Amino acid sequence: MEPQRLTAMANQIAAFFDAYPEDEAVTATADHLRQFWDPRMRGQLKEILAAGGEIDLTPTALAAARRI
Repeated sequence: MEPQRLTAMANQIAAFFDAYPEDEAVTATADHLRQFWDPRMRGQLKEILAAGGEIDLTPTALAAARRI
């Protein structure tokens, strides 16, 4: 999957949970990524972070990605 599409999806999920208190939003986003994303997608997200692509992620999505 294209890195831009993957980060956009992570940001959309995080945006849904942004109405929650910060820690709950991060936890819920990370839980969603663990439960519903294919392991390859999670692996790609980790690769994006390792390559310095975190600039494209919102703060909630970035914190969640670091937790998975």
